[in-house]
Amino acid sequence: MTGAGRARGEGGPARVLVADDQAVVREGIVMLLGLLPAIDVVGAARDGEEALALVAELAPDAVLMDLRMPRCDGVEATRRIRAEYPDTQVVVLTTYADDESLLAALEAGARGYLTKDAAGDEIVRAVEDVLAGQAGLAPAVQRRLLERVTRPPAAAVPVQLPDGLTAREAEVLGLVAEGLSNKEIAGRLHIGAATVKTHINNLFAKTGVRDRAQAVRYAYQQGLIEPPGASVT
Repeated sequence: MTGAGRARGEGGPARVLVADDQAVVREGIVMLLGLLPAIDVVGAARDGEEALALVAELAPDAVLMDLRMPRCDGVEATRRIRAEYPDTQVVVLTTYADDESLLAALEAGARGYLTKDAAGDEIVRAVEDVLAGQAGLAPAVQRRLLERVTRPPAAAVPVQLPDGLTAREAEVLGLVAEGLSNKEIAGRLHIGAATVKTHINNLFAKTGVRDRAQAVRYAYQQGLIEPPGASVT
């Protein structure tokens, strides 16, 4: 342990670093945590790069990590912290609770995941859980993971997708072909409506289609979905 870092005392408060690019949000979280005897806020970072530097300097027990930040986002910062400073755990504290953000953060090494409406006692519990080697997940996040595990598998798509489409874009295209609106697609995939719009804009640009009708025709032509009434052998 280097710099100003020190080991957590037996039974003492958890030493926590807060990382969030929005000053008002960051200062609010620091103020909230400052009222909790179970947590000692040792620093605050404005982005992922600063979070990495402060972890190296302060060796906190845990980082409360926002996901959407400039220079180095929360997922990449989490990945690097867990690789370079394995004694520091990461609890995501974010506005975003969609599947893509959740899975990306957990795959990067985060052990906890909370949304920013979490109460102080929820944050304490999540931090204590991850420091004890357990998962510190909000109940809604636990339900979402369970739903994803038990969700029936989506229809198979070709391994080599045409025109550089990603698997998610192909999935969105299939739902467009089913006649779902952006809002309905967002609900089906547990992602934000803005994220759906981004996927649709991307797949339109990649495939050269101009509207949803052309997108449906493209999906049929490329074999991404079965035409209505197609026989199954």
